[in-house]
Amino acid sequence: MRHAARIARGAGALLLAGTATGLAAAPAHAEEYRYWSFWTADAAAHGEHAWSYATEGPSTARPEDGGTVGFRFTVSADSARAATPRAAVDFDAVCGGTKAADGRKRVAVVIDFGTAADAPKGETPPATRKECARVPADASAGEALAAVAAPLRYNSAALLCAISGFPEKGCAEQAGGSGKESTDPASPGAGAAGDDASDGDTDAGGPSAGLIGGIAAVAVLGAAAVWQARRRRR
Repeated sequence: MRHAARIARGAGALLLAGTATGLAAAPAHAEEYRYWSFWTADAAAHGEHAWSYATEGPSTARPEDGGTVGFRFTVSADSARAATPRAAVDFDAVCGGTKAADGRKRVAVVIDFGTAADAPKGETPPATRKECARVPADASAGEALAAVAAPLRYNSAALLCAISGFPEKGCAEQAGGSGKESTDPASPGAGAAGDDASDGDTDAGGPSAGLIGGIAAVAVLGAAAVWQARRRRR
């Protein structure tokens, strides 16, 4: 077993060294993308700092009656640097005049089209909108958005590209001007804009794919070492 432990430690050290090398070789500045980010807030929360970056996509997030969701067109490399909607979280101000109804719920939807600097070349972002969606009780945040801000545009990877026709073209393109588009519904941040964004957790505060792979590899090598040690004792 001591031999097995030494093998496992050695394998772990090699993998950690490889990980450190990979981190050191990583670019200092990640590519920034221009995309629709998705935000949520507690029904009782108020104020500009009450927004939280969504941990799942708008197709799976199901706010309760009295909930507030936000969408912000932004430029960033990941969720940690994404700009929040500039409107305060205030359900009463948006939906106070909409009566509740059996089998339906009210969801305040804030849509911040971003700044002129964030907009694609030649396009002007519309003014921020606050709408009250009254939708079926089991409706998703995406369905609430569609009820008040059509037309929506998605790409083949189910990434939300445009709200109310903005922007007119393009989808999660690199802001540097290369024109490269993200093909991952969770890029550049999980739940950022994709209708299926809940499938990716890389930029939502969870472990990266590389880290998970490294941990799995260490576990496999450790198990193999234990198996070899037991085989020698037989």
